Amino acid sequence: MIFLFLKNLIFSLNATVPVFLMMIFGWFVHRVKLLDDHSTAQINKFVFRTLLPALLFMDLSTADFRSVWDGRFVLFCMCATLLSVGIAVLYSIFTKERSERGEVIQASYRSSAAILGIAFVNNIYGHSTMAALMIVGTVPLYNIIAVTTLAVTSPDKDKSKGKKALALSTFKSIATNPIILGIIVGITWSLLKIPQPVILSKSVTYLGNMATPLSLIALGASVKFGEAKGKLPVTAGIAFIKLILFCSIFLPVAIKLGFRGEKLIAILVMLGSATTGSCFVMAKNLGHKGTVTAFAVMLTTLCSAFTLTGWLFILKTLDYI
Repeated sequence: MIFLFLKNLIFSLNATVPVFLMMIFGWFVHRVKLLDDHSTAQINKFVFRTLLPALLFMDLSTADFRSVWDGRFVLFCMCATLLSVGIAVLYSIFTKERSERGEVIQASYRSSAAILGIAFVNNIYGHSTMAALMIVGTVPLYNIIAVTTLAVTSPDKDKSKGKKALALSTFKSIATNPIILGIIVGITWSLLKIPQPVILSKSVTYLGNMATPLSLIALGASVKFGEAKGKLPVTAGIAFIKLILFCSIFLPVAIKLGFRGEKLIAILVMLGSATTGSCFVMAKNLGHKGTVTAFAVMLTTLCSAFTLTGWLFILKTLDYI
């Protein structure tokens, strides 16, 4: 049992600590003036508009959804996501700064499903089909709700606009969101079984592989510790909700419904993995400061090395995986 615990701890640390170190590296290169605020902002835009969509297309376009489709599993992922958003909204009400409520909501419910999910399941089972299905049930909702929430709560939105104009602006943000477009194109490509030429496949892979490190470096470079004074209580609350509360509520339900093995691991990643770094990119691109989001990503990433190991150990000990 001790060997299993150590093995799971090392596995989880290998998955999370490098992510945290990349953010520290980004903060360091900004401190030594290798990156300034302007170049960091440009990197954020580049990642948001090109690299993250390429990463999602790369993951989704190659998944064989027809042969592994499980509507019950996808429906559970969607329902758990919507209920998680509701909990996040309730928590945001207690945030004193109204301009930060959108960031609090997004950081509380949104996991690194696309980036960590496939890697996590693949490392354990050698394939990641259930992680791909989990992505179908969660990532579109993640992004649609995030764009809507951040657009409505953005400090930069025109206060003089009426509700109709705000609704149209929000709809436009959703319809033209590069991440959502990447998901739609990737799923369509997979369902139509369109072959990928080697040139296209390799080019998209190059772009997708750059998404995670560049977004994390830009995130770390954007961290302003001076602006984070007083943010620890709200980010600690986000970490508790993200890493412990959701799993405590929804994992027993998933077990009761009969989900086991690869499906249960995918659900665990969906519920209890760290807040994804793309939250920061999206928050910055929709007019928010991003301070709360940046620290939530860093804190949940650091803590998830231990909480994910704990949940994994419990599920393994109880013979559910």
